Amino acid sequence: MPLTFFWVFLVLMVSGIPIVFALAAGPLAGFLLADQAAFMKMLPQRMFGGIAQFPILAIPLFILAGEVMNVSGITQSLVKFANVLIGHVRAGLAQANIVASIMFAGLSGSAVADTSALGSIFIPAMEKDGYSRAFSAAVTAASSVIGPIIPPSIIMVIYAYVMNVSVAALFLAGIVPGVLIGVGLMVVTAIIGKKRNYPKAHRRATTGEIWAAFKPAALPLMTPVIIMGGIISGIVTPTEAAGAAVLYALILSMLITRTVKPRDLVGILYRTGLVSSSILLIVGSATIFGWAATVSGVPQALGRFLFTITENPFLLLLLINVLLLVIGMFLDAVPAILILGPIFAPALAQVGVDPVHFAIIMCVNVTVGLVTPPMGMILFVASGLTRTGIEVISKELWPYLAVHFFVIVLISMIPALTLTIPRLFGFL
Repeated sequence: MPLTFFWVFLVLMVSGIPIVFALAAGPLAGFLLADQAAFMKMLPQRMFGGIAQFPILAIPLFILAGEVMNVSGITQSLVKFANVLIGHVRAGLAQANIVASIMFAGLSGSAVADTSALGSIFIPAMEKDGYSRAFSAAVTAASSVIGPIIPPSIIMVIYAYVMNVSVAALFLAGIVPGVLIGVGLMVVTAIIGKKRNYPKAHRRATTGEIWAAFKPAALPLMTPVIIMGGIISGIVTPTEAAGAAVLYALILSMLITRTVKPRDLVGILYRTGLVSSSILLIVGSATIFGWAATVSGVPQALGRFLFTITENPFLLLLLINVLLLVIGMFLDAVPAILILGPIFAPALAQVGVDPVHFAIIMCVNVTVGLVTPPMGMILFVASGLTRTGIEVISKELWPYLAVHFFVIVLISMIPALTLTIPRLFGFL
């Protein structure tokens, strides 16, 4: 079977068929046209085998932990703490939005969850304080990108499973890029805030006020510490750490803050099931797509093609970054990783690019794709929250996208930014 399956997939995706069905139909049509019945019989087995794996269980568990945190009202305490910390500077509410995203990233691992939870709080408050609706949506969307980069991260769990890379190494490698994006967004916001004379949210908080705001946020902020501490120390696997995060979230929200009642669990589990099932169905379909690509020799062919252009690893990374950014404009993060990871990673490994280094580059790229016009999922969420057109939000978004692109180039050219922390902890 040559590349028939790939062209079938592209045609179906462009025609508007849901990505999950296009992923499965491509290999099916390819093997059917090639009259390879033996491979066709293996498709269901491969699909279910791609889902029925212990590491994959971490995905619904992390989603469940984030959902419990959202319903419990913990988001409010993080917002208040971020506002007290930095609300006194120019464009204070916008800056607090970014700081809250950094904090929230350690709880949910999802950019869409970040946009929904923080956007529903910050966007109305920013509008009331004099910010335009489009700018408020742009700041929220741009900072939500940090969610899947700072650990825990759902897409990193998926990448680690598909490419057999250490989850702990990926989690640790994502810290510096996530912080760099956060700092870059804050610098751009400071420049825009000064130029447009955006207001300060309030006066500088006293030590007592900071402590009072920190106390309700302290226990939620322990979530990433528990997750990363357990994984790094070797006490638990990433899947077990996700289970511990769920248990901690339930104890915190039902016994300590008492903001989640037993009757709320039905809705929490229902929403978790909906999100998890859609992701797992894509994982299953992408598993057979990746298998078909391997059988067809696509990674080897791509490697040979790239080497005809250049054998310089940095030039190859820049080229693939451009491809990933373009693809990310149209393809969601999870299928992008599942489809392109097995194709690009082996080719770059041949020129000495560290697997963890490329994993972070890819995860950051596809996450930025979530906020890149015209098809970014975060843009649709922000547009729905504000009832503002995507094209209007995009005009305010470009300075922040420039920060995202700059960080991608930076981590691509300087591997130490992503690899130093995993090496310090002995995962490389």
